[in-house]
Amino acid sequence: QVQLVESGGGLVHAGGSLRLSCVASGGTFSRYGMGWFRQAPGKEREFVAAISWSDSNTNYADSVKGRFTISRDNAKNTVYLQMNSLKPEDTAVYYCAASGWGAGKYSYWGQGTQVTVSS
Repeated sequence: QVQLVESGGGLVHAGGSLRLSCVASGGTFSRYGMGWFRQAPGKEREFVAAISWSDSNTNYADSVKGRFTISRDNAKNTVYLQMNSLKPEDTAVYYCAASGWGAGKYSYWGQGTQVTVSS
């Protein structure tokens, strides 16, 4: 059973930056496509970014392109989401997901970390 634990969320002013981390355990991390999703209050969960198992392919939602960067360190079983130029509309619970691709289905999910961007 794969377990995912996110960290790095918090409160930041608009224009600021945060880096989210997601550590995986219990599986073969290096074989998994990884993704980040988010869910704002009263809204459905939406795709944010994804990275292939080989780190050679990345995919981003249009709303975060040019501001967010997904990366991974297979030696540390960790995937990151660097978020720059944050906007109040980025406020959401951010979830890490494993064993999937792009905005598609994933097999494993973390518990989420809250990101709040104040104006």
